Amino acid sequence: MERLFERVAGLDIHRDSIVACVRVPDEGGGRRQERRSFATTTQALLTLLDWLRSYGVTLVGMESTGVYWRPVYYLLEDHMECWLLNAQHLRNVPGRKTDVKDAEWICQLVEHGLVRPSFVPPREIRELRDLTRYRKAQIEDRTREVQRLEKTLQDGGIKLSSVASKVLGVSGRLMLEALVSGTHDPELLADLARGKLRAKLPALREALQGRFTPNHALIVSQILAHIDFLDESIAALSDRIDEVIAPFAKQRELLRTIPGVDKRTAELLLAEIGPDMSRFPTAGHLASWAGMCPGHNESAGKNKSGHTRHGSKWLRSGLSEAAKAAGRTKGTYLSAQYQRLRGRRGHQKATIAAGHSILVAAWHMLTRNVPYQDLGDDYFIRRQAEHAERYRRRLINQLERLGHKVTLQPLPKAA
Repeated sequence: MERLFERVAGLDIHRDSIVACVRVPDEGGGRRQERRSFATTTQALLTLLDWLRSYGVTLVGMESTGVYWRPVYYLLEDHMECWLLNAQHLRNVPGRKTDVKDAEWICQLVEHGLVRPSFVPPREIRELRDLTRYRKAQIEDRTREVQRLEKTLQDGGIKLSSVASKVLGVSGRLMLEALVSGTHDPELLADLARGKLRAKLPALREALQGRFTPNHALIVSQILAHIDFLDESIAALSDRIDEVIAPFAKQRELLRTIPGVDKRTAELLLAEIGPDMSRFPTAGHLASWAGMCPGHNESAGKNKSGHTRHGSKWLRSGLSEAAKAAGRTKGTYLSAQYQRLRGRRGHQKATIAAGHSILVAAWHMLTRNVPYQDLGDDYFIRRQAEHAERYRRRLINQLERLGHKVTLQPLPKAA
């Protein structure tokens, strides 16, 4: 088998230990193999670096084990080429399941180029990714707290959400704080309404008459305090993200021109795929890496399951949210695509298809440094121009089957 790299190392990484294997040329023209174990403290990692340097290692392969690979990768990447390997790609040969055997196997696979390295973004993008992911987790926590608040209010017979569109709006917050402080009179609570909500005073009085106990008051007070804390945390993270993303502010603004992509989604896209699209030869490579395109599973001429592969759950979630938002826009290609597919294939597949289109557009925009250019909501109708007569007959036949007599009359041409 052809050897592609002369001096390589394989690392089997755990929480407290690392088993390293080195393969280098020996004096007789063969291959020399050395093994050694290290701890995972910073001092031990520096010792590992010196040991690898002593053998002139130029390429290190390591399995992506949880988060334990990160300090090792981050320390070694400045001194030699590092490959982060998908664990699934290393398990195709049975009978190799000890730490030492794993390290040797990784080393041999890397030596012959039989595995592909995973995409690891540069340091500044990794920092941005950590911030956007943690902010997303905080936003999800806040959503869960709002849901708990609604459950508690419903348990106490308070139907505020049936009248007010925002339970945590200005009026809703005043009413909740009054409830927590011990005010249970529906007249007094409804009188706290502000703005347009005052037009619903009779409905508010009825909705605020419940069985709100001291137990409910304690739970609601803790939920409101937690929501306030999360709001502060999200704001602080957003401020830090603005600082870190400053060098890529232009790319963020380009991505925001895509329908359905707001500021936070644009920041998430940059954090997950980075601004440098040279890592992905084509938009199809990016979509495949992200798991936003149908899978290929063909055997004996039969196409089996075309489920999408597992990609970044953070990227997939952000693209799905953007696709749903784009589907609600008016007069855009993404909206037309979503509505066209939803009727035939269902909501989920329409969402993935629209998310795929957003990702493909992002690749072209970041590659060419140009804003989004919408194809228009009539794109799919205009695409039928080559087969206009056949398309026209099909529509007429559908109407006739519904019991209508169809007469076509061309519209006058615009002056």
